[in-house]
Amino acid sequence: MNEQVTLQPKDFKSDQEVRWCAGCGDHAVLSAVHRAMAQTGIPREKIALISGIGCSSRFPYYMNTYAFHGIHGRAPAIASGVKMANPDLSVWVITGDGDALAIGGNHFIHVIRRNINLNIILLNNQIYGLTKGQYSPTSFQGQISKTSPFGTIEPPFHPGELTLGAQGNFFARSLDYNVKLTTDILVEAAKFQGTSVVEVLQNCVIYNDNAYGYINDKAYKEDRQLILEQGKPMIFGKNNDKGIIMEDMQLKVVKLGENGITEKNILIHDAKAQSPLIHWMLAKMNFPEFPVAFGVIRAVEEDTYSLKMKRQIEYIQKNSKIKNVDDLLRSGNTWEV
Repeated sequence: MNEQVTLQPKDFKSDQEVRWCAGCGDHAVLSAVHRAMAQTGIPREKIALISGIGCSSRFPYYMNTYAFHGIHGRAPAIASGVKMANPDLSVWVITGDGDALAIGGNHFIHVIRRNINLNIILLNNQIYGLTKGQYSPTSFQGQISKTSPFGTIEPPFHPGELTLGAQGNFFARSLDYNVKLTTDILVEAAKFQGTSVVEVLQNCVIYNDNAYGYINDKAYKEDRQLILEQGKPMIFGKNNDKGIIMEDMQLKVVKLGENGITEKNILIHDAKAQSPLIHWMLAKMNFPEFPVAFGVIRAVEEDTYSLKMKRQIEYIQKNSKIKNVDDLLRSGNTWEV
């Protein structure tokens, strides 16, 4: 059990100059991380933050905790080793869409599949920022970039869909500018036992500015964002007059008051539902047919990798004649069960 201490967001700020571009969404995410860490009550010396390569992966320099700036795409592998070597640590992976889903794709899906008790913050700006504007695995089809001057012909990865496809048990989504929502989600992720994935839609002001303008413009963001809350109906809109229903096994947007639709007809969000089907549908929703879903979409706890390993070791120790290294050597390196 982690010791509870009283800390403030400022306690998690390092003495290093933050060197992201002015206006970069990473600044807001960093603020949310500082706030969330303070709210968890976990001592700084029991927190380890691991990153790969990319703009987002500069996070370790700006955190007054233990941290490790790793190599491209390998942060989940490094973090897995850290967590298994010291299960008492609160381990966080900071990564980007290029780092996690291209060169790091293999490590990303397998840390999720194993359900190692760590947290992944995936900053998705739909572009390679640090290497100067190439399209990434999440760039929309047709996006023009330095490596796709006539528009990319590749369909993009959807982090939520990929997470659930890898048997993920916790997936949440936020927006960089919504510091409160991001903070609340990160606190929930920290409490979760297992691999948590938090996608943050993040603006790259230099190479992909306003990539999410279609959903976060003040004029219509209420009509294009669905903020999910556990146990509450999926209602959204500037006047809270729109909702999500299930019809013929498909999600559908309806307007309250039309065709006899009332709040009773609206789906109630249950992130803890065992079946990932509706969570997958929510993670896939996009404008213009649907609003984009934010908040904790799925949170279903199952046995973690550490717990399964502990049980296996205890079983072998109890049921095998081999109890120590000397027994193993005498047995000719053969287990006698």
